[in-house]
Amino acid sequence: MHWLDHLARFWPHLAAGFDLLAAALASSHALLHKRDSRAATLWIGVIWLLPAAGALLYLALGVNRIRRRAIHLAVHKNLGRPVPENLGEPEPAGAEHLQHLARVVNRVTTRPLTSGNQLEPLVNGDAAFPAMLAAIDAAKKSVALGTYIFDNDAAGGKFVTALERARQRGVAVRVLIDAAGTRYSWPPITYRLRAAKIPHAKFLPASLITPWRVATINLRSHRKLLVVDGLTAFTGGMNIRQGNLLAERPVHPVQDLQFRVTGPVVTQLQEAFVNDWAFVTGEMLEGETWFVDSETRFLSANPSADAGVIARVITDGPDADFDKLRLTLLAALAEAQTSVQIITPYFLPDTALISALNLAALNLAALRGVRVDILLPAKNNLPVVHWASRALWWQVLERGCHVWLTPPPFDHSKLMIVDGHWVLLGSANWDARSLRLNFELNVECYGRGFAREMEKLVLTKIATAREVTLAEADERPLPEKLRDAAARLFSPLL
Repeated sequence: MHWLDHLARFWPHLAAGFDLLAAALASSHALLHKRDSRAATLWIGVIWLLPAAGALLYLALGVNRIRRRAIHLAVHKNLGRPVPENLGEPEPAGAEHLQHLARVVNRVTTRPLTSGNQLEPLVNGDAAFPAMLAAIDAAKKSVALGTYIFDNDAAGGKFVTALERARQRGVAVRVLIDAAGTRYSWPPITYRLRAAKIPHAKFLPASLITPWRVATINLRSHRKLLVVDGLTAFTGGMNIRQGNLLAERPVHPVQDLQFRVTGPVVTQLQEAFVNDWAFVTGEMLEGETWFVDSETRFLSANPSADAGVIARVITDGPDADFDKLRLTLLAALAEAQTSVQIITPYFLPDTALISALNLAALNLAALRGVRVDILLPAKNNLPVVHWASRALWWQVLERGCHVWLTPPPFDHSKLMIVDGHWVLLGSANWDARSLRLNFELNVECYGRGFAREMEKLVLTKIATAREVTLAEADERPLPEKLRDAAARLFSPLL
């Protein structure tokens, strides 16, 4: 008998043995490494119910392969010039308890607080895009742009043109786009960037010709950041796409929030981009082209060292920064004494965060409740996420939290305010993807003036929103409850 005949005869047994071994190895990995028991249970079910395919799906979507690689490349080394250390604590009047929060976050992030910062909210692309393009056109030394989505549309084209003009002036330009984010438009914006000779890179690209990268296909850079000359930065939750320009009546309008930032914290923002760029390309961006003497330059423009907002950058991701943002959220909720306001497009908190929200609302230690307002879009751009979120609203409503649904267009803004003094802004959502899978970039801020400005924005949204009652959540039709509950089972993967 020919050896091929022997192989054909025993192949089903070999394949079955391989499937069994792959399922056993994948299940063992899930049991040992998945922190969320729900995620571990879900993945083990998928692995055994889908022979071979289940193990492959787990390798592609369930395994975190970035932690060891990121540490090996030392991408978290501070490449910028030192930020002044003598910056003090958050202003104490009526917010002494937040000094403890500042110390906790300091241990979580290891970055220092910086004072003398200015943050200006830019509502929607109508305000943000012109300001960002003007900053690029005024650049003299460098432009660093990192984003999740960079669409090849009219808005994206304006950014490419501005970046090309900067490059032609001799400005050092670097553009970093998440690999998944380039696929939201076709052809991708990388074609235009290449034609304009703009240095760019994709974060964790994966394709049929790079099958060895399958284990990183579910890990994305969700960070949004523009830094010009190391002096002015723009960050928040806004992608680069036509839908953000509401005045132009796009087909798919999106509300969003971006911030123009000046002050010493810009050095930390630049460092975040430089680390990401080094991780992806291996190129180290150093020197005065990218970093400036922040103490001298910023204090000359703002002589009072105590003026402005106290702030620091919090980077989070499935690497050495793992769980930093989640720990920050838990610490902020634990310290809240009067109010918590949250705006997020995707609300799928884990059990610990739900408990922290409820404890804040109950505030047993102070024997008085903290007002907790959670603002979500009434119509989500991802229906499955909306269904999964609805399945857990009752858990926060029954303890006294307030859930508000803001009217269309879809609101992609992300913001958290505690006690009218502490503000967290940036790219992260309240879901497992942001808190466990994505690379996120946020800024924590201390200061009553800035917090009051953000509170006004929240109150403006609440004025047009509809509050969800516990009775409404309980009285949903049974088919909707079953649909929402089924969607929630997949919340660790959404």
